[in-house]
Amino acid sequence: MAPDDLDALVIVIDDDSVARLRTVRALQAMDVTVEPFDSAEAFLRSPRQDIPTCLILDVSLPGLSGLELQEALAGAAIPLIFLTGHGDIPMVVRAMKAGAVEFLTKPCTIQDMHTAVREALARARVAYQQCAALAPLRAHYARLTPRERAVMARVVAGQPSKQIAAAFGLHEQTVKVHRFRVMHKMQAESLAELVKMAGQLRIADNP
Repeated sequence: MAPDDLDALVIVIDDDSVARLRTVRALQAMDVTVEPFDSAEAFLRSPRQDIPTCLILDVSLPGLSGLELQEALAGAAIPLIFLTGHGDIPMVVRAMKAGAVEFLTKPCTIQDMHTAVREALARARVAYQQCAALAPLRAHYARLTPRERAVMARVVAGQPSKQIAAAFGLHEQTVKVHRFRVMHKMQAESLAELVKMAGQLRIADNP
C-alpha cells in the first residue's frame, strides 16, 4: 500500500466553537476524516485510531495549552500544526524547534491550511508505515526479560561479557547465556544484526 493510499485523520483542537467549525469546514474539501475537540484534555481522553494522524490546534487552550500538549506528545509521531490568533515570536520559535509542521495565524487562507495539512499527513503516513514495519521487531523485544534487555543494551554498546558480568555481579558464563537468549529471541543471526535492531528500536537511548 502506497503512503497516500492510507486513510488519514485530522484532529482539530480549539476551544472557540466558531473557529473550530470554520477549520473543520475548511478541511472538508480534503479526503480525510476530521475529529474536533474543545480541549487538549478531551483529546487525550479519547481513544486513538490506528491510522496516520495530525493535529491542528490553538496555542491558548483552557487547561493544557497547545505547547504543553506538544510536549506531552513528543515521540508520538503525530505532526502538529498550530493555528492561533495569539501567537508571538517566542511561541513560534518554541513550537517549530519542537517539530511543529507550521505555525499559522488566524485567520489563515484555506490554501495555507491545506498545504500545511498535506505536509503534516505526509509525515504522519511515513511515520505510520515505519512504525508498522517495526512491529515484528518490537514483538521480539517484548519477549526479553528485564535482565536480557539490560544485557542487550550493553552488548550493542560494545561491552564484553566480562565487563557486563562485573556490572551486574554475575558470572561471565551467566552473561553468555543471556546473550545467547537475546540473540535467539530477537532472531538475530549476528552481533552486527543485533546492533542494527537496537538502532531501529533505539535501545542505546533507552536501555
